[in-house]
Amino acid sequence: MLNLSTPELISRLVTLVIALTLHEYAHARAAVFFGDDTPRLAGRLTLNPLRHLDPLGSLMLVVAGFGWARPVPINPEQLRQRSPSALMLVSLAGPLSNMLLAGLGGLVFLLLKLYAGTSLVRDTFFGKFLISFVLLNVTLCIFNLLPVAPLDGEKVLEYLLPEPARKVLYAIRPYGMFILLALVFVLPMMGMDVFGTLIYAPVMAISRFLLGL
Repeated sequence: MLNLSTPELISRLVTLVIALTLHEYAHARAAVFFGDDTPRLAGRLTLNPLRHLDPLGSLMLVVAGFGWARPVPINPEQLRQRSPSALMLVSLAGPLSNMLLAGLGGLVFLLLKLYAGTSLVRDTFFGKFLISFVLLNVTLCIFNLLPVAPLDGEKVLEYLLPEPARKVLYAIRPYGMFILLALVFVLPMMGMDVFGTLIYAPVMAISRFLLGL
């Protein structure tokens, strides 16, 4: 965070509030849609950021470009009673909300480019904000789709895997947070930036496409 300029810090903070709030709200709304009222009872069916933001996850988003919010409580059994794919779709709703936000930011950036030109738009505060907005939302989407608990991608993978393979997923689920910490912090210190490889390439490709750069 110390290396961020004031405009960059403002961009990340604004993006943090919008992206993480919409991410968790999308989970809550999808769960209620599939018949699980747990998010509503927990006060999470709201766009109030204070109900969703996690202090450590928010700080990580500002300083590292990825982070998390407070997980929305759901009842998987209630969801499965409604539809076998409900839990997967509820999990997918959060990352998809970030991709939709990134697409919206990219669309505004492209429209501004048509009227003002790429170089002029990129040099303005709003243009820089839009670039940061798109990058961070795409990063949140891709990061949360990693198939490691407690991220959303693990629930998506659980649905897609055949039953025998799910047993392996269940066995490593309790160690998911340790796996994430190793990917993000430990392996890069050993010269193996697996996390950067998994995240950086798709994030940059999608962001460039959305921004037309």
